[in-house]
Amino acid sequence: MCRHVAYIGGPLALRDVVVTPEFGLYRQSWAPRMQQYGTVNADGFGVGWYAEGDPVPARYRRAGPIWADASFADLARVVRTRALLAAVRSATEGCAPGEAAAAPFGTDQWLFSHNGAVSGWPDGLGKLAELLPPADLLALEARSDSALVWALVLHRLRAGAGPGEALATTVADVSARTPARLNLLLTDGVTIAATTWGDTLFHRPGPGGAVLVASEPADDGPGWVPVPDRSLLLATTESVTVTPL
Repeated sequence: MCRHVAYIGGPLALRDVVVTPEFGLYRQSWAPRMQQYGTVNADGFGVGWYAEGDPVPARYRRAGPIWADASFADLARVVRTRALLAAVRSATEGCAPGEAAAAPFGTDQWLFSHNGAVSGWPDGLGKLAELLPPADLLALEARSDSALVWALVLHRLRAGAGPGEALATTVADVSARTPARLNLLLTDGVTIAATTWGDTLFHRPGPGGAVLVASEPADDGPGWVPVPDRSLLLATTESVTVTPL
């Protein structure tokens, strides 16, 4: 299991979203309050963000826990962005360790994270793998359930699906073939798409149309809205919509 968060809105330092909040992602790496599977998220972390004028995001990922990376504190203090996606990892049994297996995964303008697990890794997922061209399987960034789910989402995006459709059809395909928890999070720096399928998710509006989408609230302040299980969320700086899956 994992915890993740995405943000779009006015410029903020990375630490304002990831580190500073009392119960934010940084603290969720060792003391999540609402995580149902696993107790700590110390198997890696990552942050992806968009620089002004560049549609392709930067990523900073490490194999160890976020609290053990002294360099990240400096990075999070000085880097400002209008959009980011960050995650802390609790690895699924049998999946690869290492930086390459830490979210966010990214290709072109997209950043992606998977909070959950796919049963049967790796032996029981042959029917899922059959949904992808061989070249896509060979290009998997890591030997993990999350990397496979990302490949399925990316295949649909490249075929012309919008972010919501790509997530919803991937959830349908995976869940039809094997039990899975599939809280997925995707952004291109303009739109956030997310699913709930077996774990918690919340969204919160901010000033100027800003939106936070997170596995759990980062503080005890007002404004956090729970997303019902088995839902699809689409958010921009103008609106947030939630529909059943």
